Amino acid sequence: MDTIHCNFNDVKMIAHRGLSGIETENTMPAFVAAANRSYYGIETDVHVTRDGRFILHHDDSATRLADSDLILEETDYDTLRALPLKWQGEYTTRPDLRMPSLSEYITVCKTYGKKAVLELKNRIQPDKIREITEIIRDLGHLEDTIFISFYMENLIDLRGIAPDAVAQFLTSNPITDEMLGTMKTYRLDMDAKYTLLTRELVDKMHGLGMTVNCWTCDGKEAAEALRAMGVDQITSNILE
Repeated sequence: MDTIHCNFNDVKMIAHRGLSGIETENTMPAFVAAANRSYYGIETDVHVTRDGRFILHHDDSATRLADSDLILEETDYDTLRALPLKWQGEYTTRPDLRMPSLSEYITVCKTYGKKAVLELKNRIQPDKIREITEIIRDLGHLEDTIFISFYMENLIDLRGIAPDAVAQFLTSNPITDEMLGTMKTYRLDMDAKYTLLTRELVDKMHGLGMTVNCWTCDGKEAAEALRAMGVDQITSNILE
């Protein structure tokens, strides 16, 4: 598979789930591997556990990476933290391959000067969104965090909690004028599936004052096409 050089001068590259081409996705090693390279931002996913704490993992269950049928939002934080995760499809004795906390991730992003690109997974209640923002603010990184979500409601609640936070609406659906109108009302940027984008759409969103991010592009030819369209950011699993 082609790799993408992450030094495009005119496009900011974001490491999807950390540098998941090298380390297990959404783990501290993946975040540090990305942080040690020239990425603009490091993306991850946050869930609320049964006991109201925050843990980072992409899937709703632990099945794919931990060989466990536990559902994250139905399981206590400490139980999830104890699960060993796979590396390159196999279990290892590495103690660092665990689901990270929100604070651990933000600390890496702050230490290495990277934007935190944080997906609010599923529908998160406003009090928990407030708690997430307070954790990040206390760590001194709120101004350098980009919140993303497929749930418009999460981002609308975020806007009321942290009016100046940067937020991008994730979508794999066709981009409509209605969608863009809602985004403009709440000052949201775009994070679209990359195959949805055209030069016309990118120009239209730029005309509305929106930053355009896209996911998840791993091919050099496709990345060059996105660059030619004028996208601002590309989120990718595989970056040189």
